[in-house]
Amino acid sequence: MPRNRSGRVVVAGIAVALAGVCYSSWVLEFLWPSPLDPLRTFLSELDAAHRPHREVYVAGDITTSCCALFASVALLVPRPAFRGFPAITAVVALGAFGMSTLADALMPIECIPGVDAGCPEEPSGFLPQLHHIHALTSTLAVFSIFTAMIAATVAAHRSGSWPELRVVGTIVLGVIVVSTVWMLAADNLSGDFRLGLAQRIQVGGITAWLMIWGWAIVAARRRPDVGSV
Repeated sequence: MPRNRSGRVVVAGIAVALAGVCYSSWVLEFLWPSPLDPLRTFLSELDAAHRPHREVYVAGDITTSCCALFASVALLVPRPAFRGFPAITAVVALGAFGMSTLADALMPIECIPGVDAGCPEEPSGFLPQLHHIHALTSTLAVFSIFTAMIAATVAAHRSGSWPELRVVGTIVLGVIVVSTVWMLAADNLSGDFRLGLAQRIQVGGITAWLMIWGWAIVAARRRPDVGSV
């Protein structure tokens, strides 16, 4: 519940929604020709080093990270704008998502096997594990945003925080969970299970959820203060 009804809550909510919009900069892939099949490729391949238009996707991710970090700090400093452990956890996780997304954008995969000439199927050379840093940052980003979504949903159901997340947000979260399971299965099973489509549904769902949460944060400013449960 809002402790401080200053403009920082409104600005933070707008920043959360903007982070969601920019997180789907991948939709621009349909504006120009590409050898990458959207149904079967990871989104990380769009901003691989030396890929055309990668700066557009990187700009989207950096904007997402800046908005998420700003919103997290604005909702926590000088004191948390919302009460309750789940709500505060969600806001902290949003900041972690911002930091992980920034690292993700600044440390792209070097090349795409089967698309870029001379790109090995497995990394090699000195300290090959360093080639997997992008996989680590991507995993941290997904873990952080899932933590934020689950914690915010718990806060919405247990207390008066962000009631917009109780129904619509929960439905969107369900879609994200299903698409994530689909993507993980497609990545580990032999056969064509439309891995790229699964990830695009997942990220599109995260965009929608962040926009809903942003609106819920802004709307919370107009509601009377309610204690956490």
